[in-house]
Amino acid sequence: MRLGTLKAVRFDNHSDKHLRHAIKNIFGFRPGNIFLYRLAFTHKSASQETIKNLRINNERLEFLGDAILDAVVADFLFKTFPAKDEGFLTEMRSKLVSRAQLNKLSQKMGIDNLIQLENSSSGVFRSFKGDAFEALIGAIYLDKGFIFTRKIILKRIIGHYIDMDELVNHDVNFKSKVIEWAQKEKKQLSFNVIGEIGSGYKKQYLVELFIEGQPLARGQDFSIKGAEQNASEKAWQKINTESLEKA
Repeated sequence: MRLGTLKAVRFDNHSDKHLRHAIKNIFGFRPGNIFLYRLAFTHKSASQETIKNLRINNERLEFLGDAILDAVVADFLFKTFPAKDEGFLTEMRSKLVSRAQLNKLSQKMGIDNLIQLENSSSGVFRSFKGDAFEALIGAIYLDKGFIFTRKIILKRIIGHYIDMDELVNHDVNFKSKVIEWAQKEKKQLSFNVIGEIGSGYKKQYLVELFIEGQPLARGQDFSIKGAEQNASEKAWQKINTESLEKA
């Protein structure tokens, strides 16, 4: 889907004015291409049809924002903790960019109030707040560039809303635990989407976690990341059980 095609879509001027004001209040800057921000807050359940039946929503921006956020956070942690090893840095990155963390940030910052979502879908799409957060990062990047986006992430988001000391001492999620264990044991770990259950807005993903090419656990959720977490929790329980049996 080309961005040029999407520019043909028109939004209400009054709504755009409200969105510009909201972004200024949250981040301290005025958006340039307001369409990108409108798109960032358009969930797939509220997507609109355009030319040739193409549906517009924030999924492509979410993909981009996820990559930008990962890069900035990895660089930040590398410089903030120069004496820490790879396992610690991986764990901290997982804590900072986990879906649960991004969902919380979206609420704290008031981003969730700007999301266009079909009313009946909020209970189904449990990650829609974090998804929009990542999409917004993608929008800022396209509108303002990488250096500006990095500054926003570090100063306006991490600097204002993240307590790094608390995060260091907070228990890591199961996916991070399994990743750290695999790195320590020098074992190859992978997550594969092996199926989908249901359709439309009720579709769930089935993910299997492999260690050294062998299946260890399966997880199911409305998002792939959620399914990976579920599989990781089951895998972590098995890993601990086996460790106790060998002791």
